[in-house]
Amino acid sequence: MVEPMLSAVVTCYRDAEAVLPMHERLTQVFIGLSVDYEIIFVNDGSPDNAGAVLEQLASKDEHVLVIEHSRNFGSQNAFLSGMQVATGDAVVLLDGDLQDPPELISAFYAKWREGNDVVYGRRVKREGSWLLAGFARAFYRVFRGLSEVSMPLDAGDFALMDRRVVDELLALPETDQFLRGLRAWVGFEQTGVDYVRPERAFGRSTHSALKNVWWAKKGIFSFTFVPVEVIGYVGATMTVLSFGAFVHELIDMWLHPGETHGISLIVAVIAFFGSLNLFAISILGEYLIKVVEEAKRRPKFIRKAIFSRGEHYTTAARIDGFLRRRSRQAAERRGAPALEDDEDG
Repeated sequence: MVEPMLSAVVTCYRDAEAVLPMHERLTQVFIGLSVDYEIIFVNDGSPDNAGAVLEQLASKDEHVLVIEHSRNFGSQNAFLSGMQVATGDAVVLLDGDLQDPPELISAFYAKWREGNDVVYGRRVKREGSWLLAGFARAFYRVFRGLSEVSMPLDAGDFALMDRRVVDELLALPETDQFLRGLRAWVGFEQTGVDYVRPERAFGRSTHSALKNVWWAKKGIFSFTFVPVEVIGYVGATMTVLSFGAFVHELIDMWLHPGETHGISLIVAVIAFFGSLNLFAISILGEYLIKVVEEAKRRPKFIRKAIFSRGEHYTTAARIDGFLRRRSRQAAERRGAPALEDDEDG
């Protein structure tokens, strides 16, 4: 029986100090599991010296592969870039700041061997800011309540996914992807493992309050049309109320002729409906933005270089050739028919 192979995809942005501890801890976990493995670091345009640290690491450890992006494309696209390159029977996604403890992979692996296709980390507690922790808990509950599919509570991107789940996610055509939502959307057998999410080990978090709001909007507008439906309900309700206020004003004028009537009410109604219109337009604008982004069909990321086993692939032709060879080798290892591809130049 061929031993399973696991691929770890680690996204790096301002995480140079965490690279070596992450590599050491992942290596210890995989050796302890007695599995074949690869560690794929995706340097997503990090402004620190992460590129140099990763290149040196890839030259020393044949299990390490490094992807360099031409600029920062965001964590979701960085994960997708690594997932495309990964050849394992299961793929683990981790943030490079060590807030996703590598040691939890052992529990993920055990659940996967039991027959689960997706095993995600469930954050039962967050160390650090209580305000951020409260916002996150509230978001996941609102997100679950609004979404068209059942979303797991308190689960981020940290997860182990079976190869068939990874293949389904990579086949999705949409440009603006929210992986933790799509992971639930594709279905299959899924379960969670509880853990305490520690504070960032090195440096400062790259997620500001505005960034967290952006993440919340990204998830909600990707998986539900409830905000648009709410606009309709609110509009209908306010139409009825405004008509009632108008009738009330007519009756008041009839009962008290000669008095000044309804100036403050009129001002309040105009202001309210003006703000309501702006709110409705902003919600519709969010969905329109997503439509425009999908219509552009721009690539999700651009790879500048790949480092593996002492080799540097720095041109599009060589990168494509390297990826084709890896895909063919992975297919042969799993017993799938290999595709005929030309060698790179």
